[in-house]
Amino acid sequence: MSSNSNKNNLGEQVTGAANFLTSTLGNTVGAVGKTAGNVTGAATRGVGDTVNAATGDYVKPVGDGVGNIGTGIQGGLDSVSKGVEDAGNWKKQ
Repeated sequence: MSSNSNKNNLGEQVTGAANFLTSTLGNTVGAVGKTAGNVTGAATRGVGDTVNAATGDYVKPVGDGVGNIGTGIQGGLDSVSKGVEDAGNWKKQ
């Protein structure tokens, strides 16, 4: 076996190990981000629904606005988390 072949094999092993590490880290951070987004979105929509139920039509725009903010936060965190997971898996746009 030549010295060049050993260097290529070592390079592939290092690349594989780095890919595994970044993939695991990216998937973990991405999943935590998605969970945080889902919890925040659901909680904020719940607050908006509670405002609507407690106040009726007069304050409905405020309750709807609070719920929409939660949906926006959830969507933003989902998008960022997907990017983190993709980066961890070495995916390019």
